Amino acid sequence: MSNYRWTICALLFFATTVNYLDRQVLSLLHPTLEKEFNWTNSDYANITSVFQFVYAISMLFAGRIVDKLGTKWGYAISLIVWSAGAVMHALAIPIGEGLSSMLSWAGLGLIPVSVLGFSVSRAVLGIGESGNFPAAIKATAEYFPKKERSFATGIFNSGANIGAVLAPLTVPWIAAKWGWESAFIIVGAVGLIWLGFWFFFYDKPENQKNITQSELDYINSDRLDDDGIVEPQSAERVSWVRLLGYKQTWAFVVGKFMTDGVWWFFLFWLPSYLKVQYGMVGTDIMLPLTVLYSMTMIGSVGGGWFPVYYMKKGLAPYDARMKAMLIIALFPLLVLLAQPFGDLTFWIPVILIGIGTSAHQAWSANIFTTVSDMFPKKTIGTVIGLGGMAGGLGGVTISKLGGALFDYYKSMGHTQTGYTIMFAICAVLYLVAWLIMKSLVPKYTPITDL
Repeated sequence: MSNYRWTICALLFFATTVNYLDRQVLSLLHPTLEKEFNWTNSDYANITSVFQFVYAISMLFAGRIVDKLGTKWGYAISLIVWSAGAVMHALAIPIGEGLSSMLSWAGLGLIPVSVLGFSVSRAVLGIGESGNFPAAIKATAEYFPKKERSFATGIFNSGANIGAVLAPLTVPWIAAKWGWESAFIIVGAVGLIWLGFWFFFYDKPENQKNITQSELDYINSDRLDDDGIVEPQSAERVSWVRLLGYKQTWAFVVGKFMTDGVWWFFLFWLPSYLKVQYGMVGTDIMLPLTVLYSMTMIGSVGGGWFPVYYMKKGLAPYDARMKAMLIIALFPLLVLLAQPFGDLTFWIPVILIGIGTSAHQAWSANIFTTVSDMFPKKTIGTVIGLGGMAGGLGGVTISKLGGALFDYYKSMGHTQTGYTIMFAICAVLYLVAWLIMKSLVPKYTPITDL
């Protein structure tokens, strides 16, 4: 049997790496941009919230678009748009000046030019990046049987960790050598290289010349009817309203809403935390962030493998994932210790937050796969989009809350208190999310009437 499906997994991995590289540049340059443009914490929170809000709304449509165009073109268009949005950050000031003039003419020119320009750039980035996970999960469902999907998802999702590791190793150095604008341009252009490989290597499994019949049979092994024939997927479009009528949809949506914001909070605010708490800026943050995000790779790949242990004991895929996710949800509780012991050395919060973010990636590898476990293939992109929208809105909530708390306690001379509160919230959300998901879908219940 050939193993070409892992080549596709590698392509998804590299695309996700680029996705997170582009997403993280702003947070790494936040201390520099904050000083240059005199941003408040609320200004920065507003800019990041624009990305998350637009990403959330776009996810709703991205899943539809991927289902409509197919994985190949849906993914390609998504990457082109987000690469353009990443490069646009370098032109944020002229973009902001042009828009500010238009708004001033209409009597609405109250938003600072820099905030306006970066917000628009983040919006374009959010539109493009919203297609990554619907397309990647759909490709995984096309190329992997259910028993391998969480492992494959964990592998490609670890690209987020690699991107998060590479960003602090490269972005501060590029900015120091050539200026912050160059960091956005160089990192933003990397994704275009991936496109060539995507068009060369990807096609639907049934049209793929590099797959043997034995591998194709293996991929389709859990989609066969009683006569050994692959069950056809109806082309009928399934409405959002109909999908929201299933508790399985709500379990995924609630899980994403409550936990995605935690990952984004750490992704967007950790450089600022290290500056506020320990006075670390520029290249100082390279090593701690590299160590922290390197830890998350263990969670991503290990979390994808973890449910297999329970599947081998006879549990259905969904039940095995939920059992694994309960254990995973306990690890973020260690983040509660970050602030109490943070006075000893910055490495304590870095390691504890690293455990929390590693647990998030393990959680993410499994929650994504619950969709392909229970929904027919034709609806996967749409359901992922619904959950992604909920996750984005959760991210907006966390970012806005964080920005407001940090400004409030900064004005009172207790900046660290804001981070203590936010760390506590982030620590408990996974356990709460699991309890709600389990109450909605207590056991494996695949949807068969779509």
